[in-house]
Amino acid sequence: MTGLRYVYAVCRPFGTPLQAQLTGVGGDPPRLLPHGDLVAVVSHVPEGDFGEEPLRARLEDLDWLTAVARAHQGVIDALTTVTTPLPLRLGTVFRDDSGVRTMLEARNEDFHRTLDRLEGRVEWGVKVFVEAEQPEQAPAAPAPKPASGRDYLRQRRQQTKSREDLWQQAEILATDLHRVLSESAEDSRLHAPQNPALSGATGRNVLNAAYLVPRAKSEEFVERVDRTKDGIPGIRVELTGPWAAYSFAGEESAGKESA
Repeated sequence: MTGLRYVYAVCRPFGTPLQAQLTGVGGDPPRLLPHGDLVAVVSHVPEGDFGEEPLRARLEDLDWLTAVARAHQGVIDALTTVTTPLPLRLGTVFRDDSGVRTMLEARNEDFHRTLDRLEGRVEWGVKVFVEAEQPEQAPAAPAPKPASGRDYLRQRRQQTKSREDLWQQAEILATDLHRVLSESAEDSRLHAPQNPALSGATGRNVLNAAYLVPRAKSEEFVERVDRTKDGIPGIRVELTGPWAAYSFAGEESAGKESA
């Protein structure tokens, strides 16, 4: 099959086969491309979508981008069950197998250093949200209609103070939780708060963090998070994972080779 080479991850050679029905981006099954003591996991993608100019335009298509991200994640998840992958950035594309091998050769030392650090470890994500609405705290009866403009302003001030108090509580909880979880993890990353228009999550995101945790200590880490989940009404704590260690892969500067 012709086309560009889409690279999902780099890993060390492993003997367990990937799932027989696994498909990657564009429906093409991923394959292993070995070079020396490293393996790149790749599949073929059409140049009409992933060439430099078409890809730039495609990245503005959220439906297309979501489908690519899901397929990319599916391959990484499958790899995580059989080895420790070093996931590459979404949309890492090369002209051909030779280009992929050149990348593996040029970054061999960095890849090995990162794989050593990630071996036997997974990423957990923790988010803290202030709920947009708090139905459990709603009064049994509607608030009385303001008798005057002064009453209306007093009610508005009380509502604003209540929201501000809740946000302050959430920020304190997020700070304390991040400190405790960082002590339980080998490394951590603070990401920018999620945009609800893109994530679909409800509420205001006040903590968006990732933690690198040894698999053997994951149960203890999850228990620590669970103990905070129902702490304060109106504040939601979400745990996701375990994932491949995207946030700790050192791929911030990895880019797409010119097609």
